[in-house]
Amino acid sequence: MANPVYGKQFKASTEDGKRNGMFWVVNICLILFLLWTPFQIALFNGLSFTFEKPIFWAVLLSGVIVILGLIYFYKQVKLDDQRDMISLLIILLPISYMISMFGAASWHYAVNMVLIQWMYAFIFIIGAYMLRDRLSNRIIQMTIMGSAYIIIMFGFINWFGQAPLGGKLVGWFSTAVQNGVYTDAIMSDSNGWRLTSVFQYANTYAAFLMAMLFAGLFNVSRLKKWYDHLLHGFMLVPIILSLILTLSRGGLVVLPFVLLILLLMLRPAQQILWIMYMVIAGVATAIILNPVTNIGLQMIAKYDGVTAAKGWGYVLITSLIVGLLAMAIGRFVAPKLESKTEGWGARRFASVWLPIGSAVLGGVILLLLIATNLRNLLPANIRVRFENINFQQSSVLERFTFYRDALKLFRDYPFFGGGGGAWGASFEAYQNNPYVSRQVHNFFFQYLVEVGAIGFIIFILFIGFIFYKYIRGYIKSKREVREGHFLYFIIAVSILMHSLLDFNLSYAYMGILVFLGLGGMTAAMDAKPLKRLKLKAGVMRGIYVTLIGLAAIIISFTSLRFTQAAKDVVDVAELAGSPNATYEQYRKLLDDALSIRSTYPEAVVYMSSLLAQGYQQTKNEQFYNEDLALLDKAHAREPYNKEIVKQLINLYQVHGENDKAFALLVDSIPKYKWDITWYEGVLSQAYVLGNQAYQSKDKAAEQKYFQTGLTVYQQVLDGIQYLKTLPEGQLQGREFDVTPKIALSVGEIYMMQGETAQAVDVLKKGVRDDLSDATNKQAAIYYLAALKKEKQNDQAVYDKVIAADPKAKEQIDAIANQQYTTTK
Repeated sequence: MANPVYGKQFKASTEDGKRNGMFWVVNICLILFLLWTPFQIALFNGLSFTFEKPIFWAVLLSGVIVILGLIYFYKQVKLDDQRDMISLLIILLPISYMISMFGAASWHYAVNMVLIQWMYAFIFIIGAYMLRDRLSNRIIQMTIMGSAYIIIMFGFINWFGQAPLGGKLVGWFSTAVQNGVYTDAIMSDSNGWRLTSVFQYANTYAAFLMAMLFAGLFNVSRLKKWYDHLLHGFMLVPIILSLILTLSRGGLVVLPFVLLILLLMLRPAQQILWIMYMVIAGVATAIILNPVTNIGLQMIAKYDGVTAAKGWGYVLITSLIVGLLAMAIGRFVAPKLESKTEGWGARRFASVWLPIGSAVLGGVILLLLIATNLRNLLPANIRVRFENINFQQSSVLERFTFYRDALKLFRDYPFFGGGGGAWGASFEAYQNNPYVSRQVHNFFFQYLVEVGAIGFIIFILFIGFIFYKYIRGYIKSKREVREGHFLYFIIAVSILMHSLLDFNLSYAYMGILVFLGLGGMTAAMDAKPLKRLKLKAGVMRGIYVTLIGLAAIIISFTSLRFTQAAKDVVDVAELAGSPNATYEQYRKLLDDALSIRSTYPEAVVYMSSLLAQGYQQTKNEQFYNEDLALLDKAHAREPYNKEIVKQLINLYQVHGENDKAFALLVDSIPKYKWDITWYEGVLSQAYVLGNQAYQSKDKAAEQKYFQTGLTVYQQVLDGIQYLKTLPEGQLQGREFDVTPKIALSVGEIYMMQGETAQAVDVLKKGVRDDLSDATNKQAAIYYLAALKKEKQNDQAVYDKVIAADPKAKEQIDAIANQQYTTTK
């Protein structure tokens, strides 16, 4: 039975609004925003300064849109029902990020995330109010689907080798186009070439495609017009094909679970239609999968117009056939299904058996592709991905490691979190092994470490309440009411479910889709009155509009300022490649950037390099003092930033404060404990400073440096032994071994201490075949010299060294004959 309150409220909220000029202004702005953002901010949330400018522009535009929206739906704001209250409580999310800034692992990233969270809040508010209007709701749904289909076809433009065409189509407004092509629209990793379209990361594109697949199925099964059936049916093949070409195992694993959830929400007739369309589109995709995959790989290697046209022919003709079949099903089959299953829906558990059966069937098919020779029908690159789906594969083991390491970070910031970007800033200090991942690969873990337990609970309660109220209202409402906003539920649940395995919401565009989806679900909720709120509607409206409007103005102005700072830093980076750049040019840009954001990490590093050069050339203490003050302030705000620490070490060294530089090197080891290059720097300085102390006959200093170096070397050996205990199948990540540079430094220390046997053992670990590298050659020379001291020889290495440098014999002899008076 329909809920009369829900149905009545929906009707009033979708028909009573006055569609004046401001209505169209807000809708047009939102349309342009949704069309522009995929090609601008389907990028990381500000973990690189190259991504920041478009993100800040998006934040600014969202603030402008919400201000326009407040003007339009001002009278709708009464705060007398739960939808209005949720639209107020959304500000708790950015506020929790604001609280986490104090004591953040990175002030810079934390501030960036505050702005992004306000953008999400603004988008949510727009959705919660604007999508109550039926026409606005229809317009935005069409925009979402239209932009999605553009993104998908843009992916195929790149897959079929026409990247320059894609660059021309979007280059006039997208900053992601470099050298005439969209950056990483197709990415290459250890798994081969993977389709990414605008996302530059295949797994996130897979999450997006999964959401759009279900959205397309929903539209083709519910809309009545023949052209809707043709369009959405046509796009099913490109979506499924793109999903497979991402080579995303996570997408394939999560898809059945999301499908099960969505099918349980549908009428039996819709369930059958969804399965029919999926089977038809799936079979059609399977038929063309091999040739389309092979053509794409050929086009990446070498473009050929005829072959590319053939690839397009496979996709477009197959899609057209499926679209025409969808038209026929919509015209002849769907009406009969509705009438035949009308009584079925009234039976107990009638809507459960088909979804469960479909999920089981899907699981059996996936199992057959994984465990039997059926997978041999797939293209080689896709077959390998299916073969590697198991819980002992590297990516699964690595994810569990990320999660455990994230909990270590959470323990250090339990209540309010480490601020936005905390993991990206500090993961090296918490990582179990030397992997490289500035993302936790799980949105919920990442959110937890950023805002702590309090902020996380607020978020879970917030989205949990929206899902609960939406699903409850959906179940009780009439058919025409429940279908009006179901698209937003599909988008939100698909992306959030996939985000259990990956960092999709580290892409600002994906966050926009999720919060717009949550806003759309809120718009469809039943308007249950707030019994305990007694303030007058006018008072509450004034408070709410003033609060959100003021926040929008402040955030928009801040974003505009930050946009300029980001531009200045990008300009400096470009200027660094110019041989004719002057000090004054660098200084002007950096002063401008730092006047806006005084500890902007990249600006600090560039400015520090400039000031350090000034000091080296003039010995003017003013340069040193300015540089030191800049770095000290930045280091306090960015304690984990490796480049800032390096600049501070360099400054101490050019100023002759070698003790301070060495102490900072050693003290920073826990922050970068799996960075072998950091150990190289420590051990190199341990030898250099110890040797200087030896030359000046400072025994105490000599032993301090040498013993510190040997202690650090033991840490390297302990780390190497630990890595051998990693589970079979888990990759260790970056190299962590005794490098030639480490072997040379430690070997020299041992030789100065008269322990040539230990020197031989260490130096042997640093011997490499490539003797064109100066460090490699020097390590080999010291190895041979240490052997000579021990009355031994390694003829094979000796022959290689002499062949590479005939004069090396004299150096070997000189080192072997060197006598040291130092003692341990």
